[in-house]
Amino acid sequence: MNLLVFLLLSVLKIAVVLVVFLSAVAYTVLLERKLVGRIQNRWGPSRVGPSGLLQPLADGAKLFLKEDLLPTGVYRPLYILAPIIALSCALISIAVVPYGARIAWHGVDMFQIADVNIGLLVILSVTSVGVYGIALAGWSSNNKYSLLGALRASAQVISYELALGLSLVGVVLRAGSLNLRSIVDSQAAHGLLSWNVFGGFQIVAFFVYLIAAFAETNRTPFDLPEAESELTAGYHTEYSSMKFAMFFMAEYGNMIMVGCVATLLFFGGWTSPFGSLLPAFGGIVVQAFLPVFWFVLKVFCFLFLYVWVRGTLPRFRYDQLMGFGWKFLLPVAIANILATSLWLALRTA
Repeated sequence: MNLLVFLLLSVLKIAVVLVVFLSAVAYTVLLERKLVGRIQNRWGPSRVGPSGLLQPLADGAKLFLKEDLLPTGVYRPLYILAPIIALSCALISIAVVPYGARIAWHGVDMFQIADVNIGLLVILSVTSVGVYGIALAGWSSNNKYSLLGALRASAQVISYELALGLSLVGVVLRAGSLNLRSIVDSQAAHGLLSWNVFGGFQIVAFFVYLIAAFAETNRTPFDLPEAESELTAGYHTEYSSMKFAMFFMAEYGNMIMVGCVATLLFFGGWTSPFGSLLPAFGGIVVQAFLPVFWFVLKVFCFLFLYVWVRGTLPRFRYDQLMGFGWKFLLPVAIANILATSLWLALRTA
């Protein structure tokens, strides 16, 4: 009976996380359209539902019902597989993200699908596989614009993945673990002053991570793989209907994942910025869901930053993008590792 309860709770938890994650993806699109509209002094979506709140449902229905075109020159197996790989990697990585304090019921952690000792390594490895979807999409589409977009995406990911991974080494050294819960616990003592970005002196690492993450997710000002003015739509030029929607969902899912990882590693995860200054209040339910509120609020701030940057910064030139990754971000990330190692060695000496 205990095994049955465990399985039922696990399946229910996975279903809830999946529904919430996909809903967050849909409404992140609406958030972007609304904020960019305000930045450009216009309304954005406002017709479907009150204040345009049902626009994601209308967009989803439209994409689902559109004709699924299959160009004659494509290599069909990989053309179909590519969006599946891209979306699957975005969905799998959310499985190891803890989004609240550890609360077990019948042996099931209610605020994390899988507590893995090397959770950070799992996220980095799974998200790096996602570029295969982009590369295969560009090659199998038999379109020069798609191929150029895929080649750009592959080179971009290789360039910035290295800086992104190295920027996290200082956090891992400070926490002494790759477990995401352990990393958050190491920042929980004094609220905001204990967060790695402030108390852990990892503010340089955070900015390296942030810039590399923008390039990793192919977002402005690093959206060269799908530059509309140069490559029509890049690697998904030949895609339509739900296949196009899957690439779209993968991009916004990766944006949310970047916000989750930044929140966990640099901004104390689900911990309150006030630490022990804010006394405990409310019942058991409030105490359980208040950490989730802090976590969601921090991730929302990162999504807001994504949209703000898109609405204000122009696109890089491609040689500038590659040079910035190899000649600036990579040396800064290595210097941060050396400085953090030296600081930890002197502190424990």
